[in-house]
Amino acid sequence: MPDQYAVIGNPVAHSKSPLIHTEFARQTGQDLVYGRLLAPRDAFAATANAFRADGGRGLNVTLPFKGEAFRFATLVSERASAAQAVNTLKFEHGVIFGDNTDGAGLVNDLMRNLAFAINGQRILLLGAGGAAHGVVEPLLQQQPAQFVLANRTLDKAQRLAQRFDGALEAGTYAALAGRQFDLVINATSASLAGELPPLPPGVFARGALAYDLMYGRGETPFLAFARNAGVALRADGLGMLVEQAAESFFIWRGVRPDSAPVLKQLRRTHDA
Repeated sequence: MPDQYAVIGNPVAHSKSPLIHTEFARQTGQDLVYGRLLAPRDAFAATANAFRADGGRGLNVTLPFKGEAFRFATLVSERASAAQAVNTLKFEHGVIFGDNTDGAGLVNDLMRNLAFAINGQRILLLGAGGAAHGVVEPLLQQQPAQFVLANRTLDKAQRLAQRFDGALEAGTYAALAGRQFDLVINATSASLAGELPPLPPGVFARGALAYDLMYGRGETPFLAFARNAGVALRADGLGMLVEQAAESFFIWRGVRPDSAPVLKQLRRTHDA
């Protein structure tokens, strides 16, 4: 019997994770099957435990269960602890190990696929929700020159910033007026609603990269805003999706897949 893995969420039918991990398994010769697991919103733990009891080896966790998965795990990694969220569960020797590969996925996409060096750059992160929590520490580890977190609600941004001992500056969107950044990351959910965070004009420095954690058919409002501002370097979160999956695959199997051909295949079908 091949080892069983799945992505768990609600909704989950749209997930590209089965395609990605099936390609990783084929590429590396790993004997596994990977499916989708729809959990009722009030029954994450019961659904995950049933999967584990049936011999499941691991789960990727998507919305809205990353916080619950953090509490479900019996052992968590440092990066999961920093994020207070888990997107990767590994079941082994009676231990439920929880990790968070979102930030590593973002950093790998920026540095490997987009050839963007984070060290010494001025970073602006938009939003202070769950997506932002998962990427702060891995970005800080790359030692940017400046790291600013902007959110509609100041106290929410300040609470997140306080967890990192003053390593990032928290503020409102209005406070960004007159400032420029080399990397602007949209970690808000605005793109899902077809909306744009209330950014003042002029936040993109010359040669800046605009990055939206969301991805979908067509250009997100944030990336359209960046294009209209003359930003040539723009990317959605599809590369991050593939890179965080590669990190999860490594945690489960001890083998690091080559993400580049899988991303190329996904980009081709995604843009078609």
